[in-house]
Amino acid sequence: MTAPTARTVSPVPGPAAPVPGPAGPRLRIDLGAVAANTRLLADRAVALMAVVKADGFGHGAADVARTVLAEGATALGVTTLHEGLELRAAGIAAPVLSWLNPVDADFTAALRARLQLAVPSREHLDAVIAAAARTGRRAQLHLHIDTGMARDGAAPARWQELCRSAARAERRGLVEVVGVMSHLGCADTPGDPCTDAALTAFRAAVGTARAAGLRPRLRHLAATSATLTDPRTHFDLSRVGAGLVGIDPSGTVRLRPALTLTAPVVSVREVPAGVHVGYGHACTTTRRTHLVLLPLGYGDGLPRAANGRAEVLLQGRRCPVVGRISMDQIVVSTGDRPAAPGDTAVVFGPGDRGEPTAADWARWAGTIEHELLTGLGRRLHRTVSP
Repeated sequence: MTAPTARTVSPVPGPAAPVPGPAGPRLRIDLGAVAANTRLLADRAVALMAVVKADGFGHGAADVARTVLAEGATALGVTTLHEGLELRAAGIAAPVLSWLNPVDADFTAALRARLQLAVPSREHLDAVIAAAARTGRRAQLHLHIDTGMARDGAAPARWQELCRSAARAERRGLVEVVGVMSHLGCADTPGDPCTDAALTAFRAAVGTARAAGLRPRLRHLAATSATLTDPRTHFDLSRVGAGLVGIDPSGTVRLRPALTLTAPVVSVREVPAGVHVGYGHACTTTRRTHLVLLPLGYGDGLPRAANGRAEVLLQGRRCPVVGRISMDQIVVSTGDRPAAPGDTAVVFGPGDRGEPTAADWARWAGTIEHELLTGLGRRLHRTVSP
């Protein structure tokens, strides 16, 4: 493989200023972007549950939670009980729903922390009822129905039994069914007929719950894409996670990315044509060029699958990553313009200065932004801007 050369992006106002902090790669989290995205999404939804799972999609769950609650979200969503308990430990008192737990999860701790629980099966319901009896606390439940993904949620054949059992527990004062929920499998493609089928199944499931004597006040089905593109799916609440941090899987709205990843130049060398770069000698220089070493790699969350396609912004230009992405380092070719140790490369950001975005890196790696952002490593020094 031959080494590509740097290309100029126009217009570019100049190199991005280094983010303050200790030496090494730095990840800046822009809570102002989260706030702006939240306001836009809250305007589209009837009510907004902000999903801050996976540490707020890699942006810091507690920081994101406080921001979204100040900007129009009325509740928070997480997958695991541990995530919900961490929000409580951070002093966040808003309603929190946890929807993905094994039947032997610590539902006692969840009820003591006033977490709401999604229930996808009779076995889960029985475990929550037992915890409610132990603690003397009535559990607030969202019954979870599968409407076409064969993933989480009760199988349609078991839904009526689940609703009837929940109604009996509600009459005993052990639980309160406050919601019915499901998830859409094809909402990223507006107009996909599978969304119509899911809507029909969801409405029928709500009808079954009501026929069993339940009166759930929160029906929620839409995530980011459906919230932005399909008002039919909004019901009483939308669960939005990716959109809060600037990801629109439907590609219909420009949201503001909230992360900027930078790295300092460690060293620079000038090499002639014919020099092999990195493991496996996957790249060979075709002319005299300058090679720059940056101290981050797949151990920090850069996808190795982006080999041969990735770029960074350095000295106001897009410069290619050459050779294989290593665990701790990448090599960048700057052509005939040398950088200097201590210069700052922008690995990705909002794209305002011509830098690559997380969407670019995801495309180069053949994946989605969600995977890239939630996989960023703990070694990255994080700074938060309001």
